[in-house]
Amino acid sequence: MKFNELNIEARKQPTRVGRGISAGKGKTAGRGTKGQKARTGGNIRPGFEGGQNPLIQRLPKLRGFKSHRPLAYTIYTGQLDAIKSQKINSTVLADAGLIKDAYHTVKLVVKGELKTAKTLEISAISASALAMVQSAGGSFVRTAKLQRPKKNSSKNDK
Repeated sequence: MKFNELNIEARKQPTRVGRGISAGKGKTAGRGTKGQKARTGGNIRPGFEGGQNPLIQRLPKLRGFKSHRPLAYTIYTGQLDAIKSQKINSTVLADAGLIKDAYHTVKLVVKGELKTAKTLEISAISASALAMVQSAGGSFVRTAKLQRPKKNSSKNDK
């Protein structure tokens, strides 16, 4: 640590407002002259626009919600060559990090080239991806998504 590298702001005291005009922040204490915001407790609530109909009320209501869970995980043909296994299912894809977890629907679509023959056991595939898999010497078997194992509840243990 050097003298010229000291953090002066670390020892700086906060400004005391309203302590006389010679202090620099006296009299009106940085609030300006008169008006609602100059008064004690005179803060207006967030979103208040001075009596005008606020923006949040002018916009239409959006009903319902959008789920953050994907309907199906999408994987691409170009990603499959990186997987060493010849047989590919949702568990293998989850282990490879291509999908988040193995208990979702998985769909294969075309993006990139597929050079090696793979046996796919997934939920869905696009027509062009199926043609690419078959031309590479692979095959596709449609399977239902894996069911998540049921958790043991504490009621059954008693």
